[in-house]
Amino acid sequence: MAEEKLSFEQTFTFSLLSSKNFTFQQDPKITRLLMKWSMLGRIAIQAFNFDQSFQSYSSNDFAWNFFQDPCVKSNLKMLDTAGSWTLLGRDITHVDVEVVPCTKVSVDIFNPIYSNGILRPSGHIVKCYHEIYPDFDELRMLLLEEDSDNFHIISPSDRQEFLFRLFKHMVLGGELCQYEDVIDPYIETSKMMYKDLVSVQKDRDTKEISVVTTILKVSAHDYSGLCYPSATENEQTFAYLCIDPFKRHVRKDILCCEKDQILFLASVAAL
Repeated sequence: MAEEKLSFEQTFTFSLLSSKNFTFQQDPKITRLLMKWSMLGRIAIQAFNFDQSFQSYSSNDFAWNFFQDPCVKSNLKMLDTAGSWTLLGRDITHVDVEVVPCTKVSVDIFNPIYSNGILRPSGHIVKCYHEIYPDFDELRMLLLEEDSDNFHIISPSDRQEFLFRLFKHMVLGGELCQYEDVIDPYIETSKMMYKDLVSVQKDRDTKEISVVTTILKVSAHDYSGLCYPSATENEQTFAYLCIDPFKRHVRKDILCCEKDQILFLASVAAL
């Protein structure tokens, strides 16, 4: 069992960084867009630090330790059946972990969208007919319909990238989403969130910039079944652990963090 295995493995412990702020949460324009997309109040983002060196091969143990940690149980937000944020506060019996590719250092991943009839020259999204959804468009067709003419223009590997996932979450939005007529707000919001959650470094010799953050998509079960980030599965219900392996200042004017940092992003936009 996982509990028995971990007794011989490295154990991570966590503490909450309650003073950590994120740029996109402070931006009035982003706030207005999240409200329009029915996602404001459906996104919870928290920061924790941890006390051991992280290596990618320890991702499963790291996630297990995260959900077992007393500080995490007392502070981690989740959405209950009534649609309100509450604290985890329960015994976790199983954790599902998916390592999410995160390699992009520019928004070039979106270039194919601009040259395949999905957008007009003005940047407006082309509308199209859909048998089930009224007021559909070519952008959502690209994201959702595998048999669409343009589905192939984004490679399977790029679709798995964290940046593209954030973009897709923004485009699909929440239950009462008011969709954009132009693409720019989706890309700019995704870009700002990505910069908040992902760290990069420059190679001293080659001068190339690369991502150093590890992204884990996680869900957790208790004795009754799936409970986190919600008891209901939905493509727009998700939680990511964004792990920064390097020591760094969290906020220079308030706190100098001498431990490694983990950024946690959870969104339950579908309910």
